[in-house]
Amino acid sequence: MEILIKNMVCNHCVEAVKRVFDSLDLPTDDISLGKAVIAGTPDKTTLHKLDQLLEENGFSRIRDNEEALVEKAKMAILHHIREEEDCRYNLSDCIDSHLGVNYDTVSRIFSAREGRTIEKYHIAQKIEWVKELLNYGELTLSEIAYKTGYSSVAHLSRQFKSVTGLTPTEYMRSSRERKSISEV
Repeated sequence: MEILIKNMVCNHCVEAVKRVFDSLDLPTDDISLGKAVIAGTPDKTTLHKLDQLLEENGFSRIRDNEEALVEKAKMAILHHIREEEDCRYNLSDCIDSHLGVNYDTVSRIFSAREGRTIEKYHIAQKIEWVKELLNYGELTLSEIAYKTGYSSVAHLSRQFKSVTGLTPTEYMRSSRERKSISEV
């Protein structure tokens, strides 16, 4: 049985969902972004417990076709941003090819369900990736701009500031000043 799961965006999410399934003694054949595959069909009580534990961890089970389409669009966007370094397709072509559904249809449903456009979600996810790369401190801003598909450092910086309110340099300075969780 395939269980679609909302809000899984990274490998940490996959690990958190795996812990949820393990805590319920639900053996999984596979857990990846947006889904878990299990053998058999759990009873209603187990599904209720699963829903509770997923909610406690910031996730939820997807139950209808439109919600599934939105989540698949999010996964396609994340794939487009993070996995296709050399992919310079425009976003609508990538979504068309990944989902096999007309972009206009996906866009309309996405906006209605999420309260923001696909393009705004795409930009927000790109900026989150830029933040991660900045935090690692291994790449220059020019290398980050190239890796994340920006045409220039100036374009990345403008978009970063419009989303976060900070330039990448200001963000790096503020992130160094943050305390670790153990110091809070």
